[in-house]
Amino acid sequence: MMDHAHDLGAVREATERLLDAVGKLDDDAVAEPSRLPGWSRGHVLAHLSRNADALGNVLRGLPMYASSETRDADIVEGAPRPLAEQLADLRESADRLFATAAEPADWTRTVTLRNGVTDSAARVPFRRWIEVDVHHVDLDVGYELEDLPADFTSREIAFLAERFTGNPDVPATALTDEDGRTWSTGGGPQSALVTVQGTAAGLLGWLAGRRDGSALTVAGGPLPTLPPL
Repeated sequence: MMDHAHDLGAVREATERLLDAVGKLDDDAVAEPSRLPGWSRGHVLAHLSRNADALGNVLRGLPMYASSETRDADIVEGAPRPLAEQLADLRESADRLFATAAEPADWTRTVTLRNGVTDSAARVPFRRWIEVDVHHVDLDVGYELEDLPADFTSREIAFLAERFTGNPDVPATALTDEDGRTWSTGGGPQSALVTVQGTAAGLLGWLAGRRDGSALTVAGGPLPTLPPL
């Protein structure tokens, strides 16, 4: 069961971590490359601001984005802004999302996200937490996957494992972290099960496309190739 109130609190904390880290940059640093191919730090920051507004749209029953083209254009347009504008937009867009989330609502309802994906409204705060904390890592400002809150990491592994479950292009895969926690994913036959072991951060990095998985221990076959998220 999703606890949206807990996750909203976690999003507030993650947002403050992000704002504190970004506030230590300067205009030149914002223009430098992030860890995401083709994106500067400014692209990441612009995306985070527009994602807050987009998830607010979702909670209000509106389309998440007007279109994919509009989403992409907004990111490109917002990327070159100076640090002060990026910071103001990050905080103001986050505040708008929190204000929308504070309105009386049925959190058990189904909402529609991008590309027709549906989910429970109660999971929207966790989806925002993913955006804020994972993209904080993408900024390459000293915040790493190992720094993510432990409960977030385990939940995000489960979330991503669920996403690939049943996919026939991904072999049946058993995941185990250093604490013995296990997850399963993939859609291939169990007779061809691949086992993947590593740290929770390493597993998350591989599942999220942030690491190549070379630090993981694999048995039963090669490390599966995962579809793009």
